[in-house]
Amino acid sequence: MRKLYFLVPGTGGKFACGGLWAELKTLNLAKQVCCADVVTYRQKEKNTLFLDDLLHDKNLNDVIFVISWGFDVPQLARKLVPYNVVYHAHSTGYGFKLPASIPIITVSRNTMGYWGQYAPNSLIYYLPNQISDEFRDLNLERDVDVLVQARKSSKYLLQDLIPALKQYCNVIVVDSYIEDLAKLFNRAKVYLYDSAEYWAIQGVSEGFGLQPMEAMACGCQVFSSINGGLSDYLDPGFNCYKIAGYAKEYDVKRILKIVGYSEAIALPEAFFTEYRTKNILSRLQVILNDLNDFFDCKEHLSTDIQDLTNIRVAQLRIQRVFDKLKDKYKK
Repeated sequence: MRKLYFLVPGTGGKFACGGLWAELKTLNLAKQVCCADVVTYRQKEKNTLFLDDLLHDKNLNDVIFVISWGFDVPQLARKLVPYNVVYHAHSTGYGFKLPASIPIITVSRNTMGYWGQYAPNSLIYYLPNQISDEFRDLNLERDVDVLVQARKSSKYLLQDLIPALKQYCNVIVVDSYIEDLAKLFNRAKVYLYDSAEYWAIQGVSEGFGLQPMEAMACGCQVFSSINGGLSDYLDPGFNCYKIAGYAKEYDVKRILKIVGYSEAIALPEAFFTEYRTKNILSRLQVILNDLNDFFDCKEHLSTDIQDLTNIRVAQLRIQRVFDKLKDKYKK
C-alpha cells in the first residue's frame, strides 16, 4: 500500500476554510487505513513536509500525491506528471481537464457525474465527506427558533428573510467560528442554508454542503438551497424544505409553521450511515486497493483510448450528420 501525501497550500491562517478542514479530516481517516501525511506547497510550516523539498527525493514511486485545491490543480498536475497523483474533487466548474493517468475521487455523486462526463477515460470513485459522530440528536431544549450561518448565505436570506422572521421568532445569525456547532444545532428548531448565490459568484459548485446534513443529524429541520452536492441527499418535502420558495411571505409562513412544532425532525440513523466513519473507512480501503493496483499497472502501460476532446466531439457530430444523410439517400 503506497503512502498518501495530501497536498494543501497551508494548514491554517489565510487558507483556513471548510474545504481545508474537510481535506484534513479525510487525511485523518486515511491514517486509519494506510500511512498518510500532509504536505504544504505554498507556505512552509514548522514540522510539516514541503512539496519542493520532498520532490528532491528521486524515489517516490511508493507514494500517491492527493491534490484537491481547485484553482491550483492544473499547476500541480503538471508539476507532478512523473509521479502517482489522485485528484480529490470537491467542487466542480473550475474549467480544467485532467489526463486519464490521474484518477478522481469525488465527495458527492453530483461531482462524480460531472467528472463522468468530462473525464470519461479516468478512473472515478465516490467517497463522501464524513459526518462526525458528535453530530446527533442530544434531546436538548430547543431554545433557538431559527439558526443561520452568515458565511455563504444569500443577500435574500440575510437582508430580506431574516429581518422578516425576527419580527415573529428568535433568530440567531452566526458570523464567527463556533467551537461546539453540534450543540448549537441541537438547540435550534430550524436551520437555514442558502448557498446557490455564493457559489454562482465564485463560479464553482457546492461540493458537498456539510452543514445542512450536520444540522439534520442533530434533529434540526432544514430549509436549504438544492445546488451542487446538496442534491445528493436533500429531498424537499421528505427530509427538508426548499428555501427561497417563490416569495418571501411564503418562506416566512412555512418556516413559522415548523417553528411552531414541538418535535424535532426524526430521520432514521440509517439515512446517515453512508456518511459515518465506518462506511467511509470501508469504501476508502476498497478505493486505495484499486488505486495501488492501477499505479502498479500504469508503469507498464500507455493510454490507448481516444480522449473525448472538443475536436473529437465535433468530429463525431459531423460523422453523425454524414451517416444520417447517407442512410437517407440509400432509401
